[in-house]
Amino acid sequence: MQDNVSDKLEQKVEQVGEAISESSLWESLKNFLDLHIDFTDKISISILDLFIIVTVIFVTSIILRIILRIITRKLPKEDKTKFNVVYGYFRWLIYLIILLITLDTIGVDVTAIFAASAALLIGVGLAMQTLFQDIISGVFILIDQTVHVGDIIELEDKIGRVEEIKLRTTRAVTIDNKVLIIPNHLYLTNSLYNWTQNGTTTRESVSVGVAYGSDVQLVKKLLIQAASTHPEVLSEPEPTVVFTDFGDSSLNFKIIFTINDSFKAQFPKSDIRFEIDKLFREHKVTIPFPQRDIHIIRNSK
Repeated sequence: MQDNVSDKLEQKVEQVGEAISESSLWESLKNFLDLHIDFTDKISISILDLFIIVTVIFVTSIILRIILRIITRKLPKEDKTKFNVVYGYFRWLIYLIILLITLDTIGVDVTAIFAASAALLIGVGLAMQTLFQDIISGVFILIDQTVHVGDIIELEDKIGRVEEIKLRTTRAVTIDNKVLIIPNHLYLTNSLYNWTQNGTTTRESVSVGVAYGSDVQLVKKLLIQAASTHPEVLSEPEPTVVFTDFGDSSLNFKIIFTINDSFKAQFPKSDIRFEIDKLFREHKVTIPFPQRDIHIIRNSK
């Protein structure tokens, strides 16, 4: 009984298919889809091929949009705007790659397209190599958030406070109020020191040497006094003194303290040096200079 029902259904389906195939509407649609547009002697595309290309591009757009939302969901609003600009450039590049792959899949000879544009693409690629390195590096900076506006960074022995992060460059201002333009690709090829990623406070130090025979406990007391009395030195954690080494001509010490603005650290460090010199003079603590013994040998004739 079931076999008879299934056989009848198959017959009905075949009859409907034959009716559709024999109908003039279907024939007209097939003829329309088989129409070819000749761009050149070697490049010819049918209406059906165009429909396939449009469908592939549409699906690609949806996938790219989903990927964009996943990548930018945790980015700040300002960084999202910058990333969308980069996304706009790369989206067209992906569309071009997908288009070429689709054309090759449906049987279009794309070698003619590559041959016609090879020289142009090579020239553009060489000219824009560094530009793309900077842009890609800028994307990495926006995504992994290694550098933020306001951070104090050190790169290639240059120190500056980050004022603006663009897609190609990062703009920073040095302590001398000079604008430092940093190409973003340097972040990938050099070691970057971010002074303030762990917070705005940083540990600084001043080194000094005293003469052998000096009262080291008095030296420690004076160094702590010089640092703790400075208005920009934080009380917590307290300044500490480290006896670093027995030098050739001096006993070497280092006073370590914490400040809230490392970008201007040279100014409180200079003030502390002035204070150390003053306190040492008041308490007769000598800061030695390197001494060398010179022996003169005279030849007797």
